[in-house]
Amino acid sequence: MRSIGLIIASALLASCGRPAADSSSAPETEPPENAAAGMAGASNVQVEPQPAPESTGTSNMAAAGDVHPCQVQGTERLQVTPLRAVGTEPFWGARVEGRCVTYSTPENQQGTRVWARYSAGAAGRAAWVGQLDGKNFEMRVRPEPGCSDGMSDERYPLAVELLVNGEQRKGCAKPA
Repeated sequence: MRSIGLIIASALLASCGRPAADSSSAPETEPPENAAAGMAGASNVQVEPQPAPESTGTSNMAAAGDVHPCQVQGTERLQVTPLRAVGTEPFWGARVEGRCVTYSTPENQQGTRVWARYSAGAAGRAAWVGQLDGKNFEMRVRPEPGCSDGMSDERYPLAVELLVNGEQRKGCAKPA
């Protein structure tokens, strides 16, 4: 039974860099070789796939057909609320599914998927850290009821700070 869990975990980890059959049509960026892990100050941490747990003889992941690679980090199945984020000046958008962030701009409305390292922080904070076009990509969210995108009357429950292409950007987010 333990070897079946290891095979499933290996298959899931191997598929992370490939689009899943049911994934969006957004262009993909490969999972970063040297993706940063965690919160600020951890940008030089090497991220490696973790082996399946050996002590229990079972995997905590569902069968390979049930789990999308965006929902798995290491050997853990992520429970991340899908989000939609928006920002202005310049305009940008992001869709979050597990550890995957699809970043879009008016010039790239389809968006590009970023394979990121997800970190949950205290008090509802979270971060996704990865690489986009060979540069650091960091998206951090924190609770801020009434966050305004500056363009509409809509109010969002989350504020977003984004580092992309060496630029800091701000925005708001809500559950998708």
